[in-house]
Amino acid sequence: MNAPILLDRNGLLAAWRRLTTGAESAQRELCELDERGEVVMNSRPSARRQIVVTDIFCHVTEHIGHLAAMSVPVMTPSFGIRVPDVVWMSCDKWEGFDRDDPVPCVPDLCVEVLLDSDRAQDVDRRVKSYLEGGAIEVIVVGQDGQVEFWGAEGQRLASVFGITLSLDRMYFEEGGVVAAPDGVRC
Repeated sequence: MNAPILLDRNGLLAAWRRLTTGAESAQRELCELDERGEVVMNSRPSARRQIVVTDIFCHVTEHIGHLAAMSVPVMTPSFGIRVPDVVWMSCDKWEGFDRDDPVPCVPDLCVEVLLDSDRAQDVDRRVKSYLEGGAIEVIVVGQDGQVEFWGAEGQRLASVFGITLSLDRMYFEEGGVVAAPDGVRC
């Protein structure tokens, strides 16, 4: 039985450049590459998911500084090129690489928002790969709004960056139904 061929960093980068050359920005944000260089398409995020991601981005920048970004492709050591919802890393890590290419190292903080996302089935692999790649912390926001903080030692009770996320409950499902701001079920 033939084992699948896993691409090294250069192979993944070449596959990424072929994929994104000439692609529209919106299309690039939906694409990822697995460890074999195969395209993984994500569904377009809903408006409520985009609002939650923007809210988290604002929380991160308020707590630890403006060196955060949304939907940036990241080279991981074992899971290909993935696009976390929000990333943050120190200034020295942002320097010295081509901004048109994926970030060559895993940022210090990666955030995954599972609301309206195809990523729920592989979130454990994502968390593990970000941490193996050098992330200090990974924050996962579940479809119900539950916030989890992960580090190399496993799940944490709180963020080592001092981040607290107070997300508006109206954007999260309650028993499969989205709660609207006025209490009406949608």
